[in-house]
Amino acid sequence: MRIAVIGTGYVGLVAGTCFAESGNTVTCVDIDEEKVRRLHDGVIPIYEPGLEEILKRNVNDGRLKFTTNYTEAIPKAEVVFIAVGTPPGEDGSADLKYVLAAARSIGEAMTGYLVVVDKSTVPVGTARKVQAALAESTDHPFDVVSNPEFLKEGAAIDDFMKPDRVVIGSDNQTAADVMDELYGPFVRTGNPIIHMDVESAELTKYAANAMLATRISFMNEISNICIRVGANVDAVRKGIGSDARIGSKFLFAGLGYGGSCFPKDVQAIVRTSAEYGYDFKILQAVEAVNENQKALLSELVFNHYGKNLSGKRFAVWGLSFKPNTDDMREAPSVVVIKALLAAGATVTAFDPEAVEESKKHHLGDSIEYAEAPMDALEGATALILITEWNEFRRPDFDRVKELLVDPVIFDGRNIYSRGRLEKRGFTYYGVGT
Repeated sequence: MRIAVIGTGYVGLVAGTCFAESGNTVTCVDIDEEKVRRLHDGVIPIYEPGLEEILKRNVNDGRLKFTTNYTEAIPKAEVVFIAVGTPPGEDGSADLKYVLAAARSIGEAMTGYLVVVDKSTVPVGTARKVQAALAESTDHPFDVVSNPEFLKEGAAIDDFMKPDRVVIGSDNQTAADVMDELYGPFVRTGNPIIHMDVESAELTKYAANAMLATRISFMNEISNICIRVGANVDAVRKGIGSDARIGSKFLFAGLGYGGSCFPKDVQAIVRTSAEYGYDFKILQAVEAVNENQKALLSELVFNHYGKNLSGKRFAVWGLSFKPNTDDMREAPSVVVIKALLAAGATVTAFDPEAVEESKKHHLGDSIEYAEAPMDALEGATALILITEWNEFRRPDFDRVKELLVDPVIFDGRNIYSRGRLEKRGFTYYGVGT
């Protein structure tokens, strides 16, 4: 099938590459000329395991192309995916200007019937707005479909190629049949393609992320109770996660959620609810709990060392909001580190992938960056673990103790054993343990 993808951000790049990998001919459109040139050369702007290799292979085989010109992509396409950014406004609402601009450009370039697919995460009612923008720009027939993505950063290739489910929102059987044909190779093991109306599909993505965010904030609230009553949140997690009605996923206590999806989607559904006259109290609380949780590690540091941290330097392991990505949007590391700096401390951080992202967009030169985990520790007052990259899970603790001024570890993800570390002479702080 001939496919066009508008936008080469995280969703568009993964979708375009995976569609090409399954044998389709894909042209991705982006307005950034330098970015398009680099993509043609196999240089990708994000870190996602496996993506670079697949992208290069499909570019070399001629199935995947990049352009800045809609007229190179749209007239040849049967299906066009809109995968541009929908940044949140100050009030939490999703900004649709890029989506609607893409729709108008598609309309101006199309030469026949098209299935136009909203792949960006968009609020309920967006498909109708896209439909109106297209109708203003073309006399050719089209159908608008909602096809939300459910990609986890760090596992996006597997999520796309082997989806738990594919959600298709469409009011037209012809468009639904086209989408079935396109996604058929990805669901051969029996996972469902779920058809529904457009509005339900749009809401499904927000509802899914809001539910997962709620589980995270709920367990973080439980962890805060555990600290006060002397319980262990890991034991509580195992106790409730074994209940088949609850399950074990997204029940780990930590420093809250971050990234590009959960914070934005929770805010957007709260805003959408308000627009329709409904006060979504649970999600407002979820968001508030998450913001408070990000500051937990810095509070533990203050409780141990006091509010004045002048003369102290802390080693931080992990900057990205989760492992296997360089994404630092809404990352707890930024909140923790800025609090330490404000208290007079200095920070040396290590992250396997997010250092350049931190330098360019988040912490700049306000901190130092180490080239290896142990390099960050040398002469540091204490270790603060924020992101649970695999390489941090089993360090040489004798070496860690030797390099630190104080044998103190603040573990924001509960990946270490308090008992084992205390036997080695460390002071250990976890989340809810």
